[in-house]
Amino acid sequence: MAMTRANEELAAIFLRMADLLRGQQANPYRIRAYRRAAETLTSIVEDVAQIEGRGELERIDGIGKDLANKIREFLRTGAIQSYEALKRPLPPEVQPWTSLPGLSETLVQHLYFRLNIRDLDDLAGLVRSHLLRTLPSFGGDEESLLQAIDALRAGQDARPPST
Repeated sequence: MAMTRANEELAAIFLRMADLLRGQQANPYRIRAYRRAAETLTSIVEDVAQIEGRGELERIDGIGKDLANKIREFLRTGAIQSYEALKRPLPPEVQPWTSLPGLSETLVQHLYFRLNIRDLDDLAGLVRSHLLRTLPSFGGDEESLLQAIDALRAGQDARPPST
């Protein structure tokens, strides 16, 4: 018997949430909980809505109170607010950073939303402090990144001011 659509959608959301949280250096136990919930949802054949109808979500292995509430929210609204917040788009002023060597969109989100890195000077300072290399999601060379930051900064300075 195939997995139901709700189970499939929820599993995909929980996996994506785990990935986004990992990129933001969130609590590893929380990340693991989302992955485990996704695995569980893909392994059960009964529709999660039926399980919820009986009030038995928290009896599912790996589904605690918090995840059960997220499942209920999804079943009620078709979305999970905390997921929508996690996948918020990058502000236009930092979007170009994703093209810098060693910086992924997830890492730029972490730098902007969690570490409050707001401009290229902040980013260059972080790189020079050697703290960026301590983030497991950074996969670049600091010197190359600093050169790319300088090039991006020069390109921004060459643009005429917007009106």
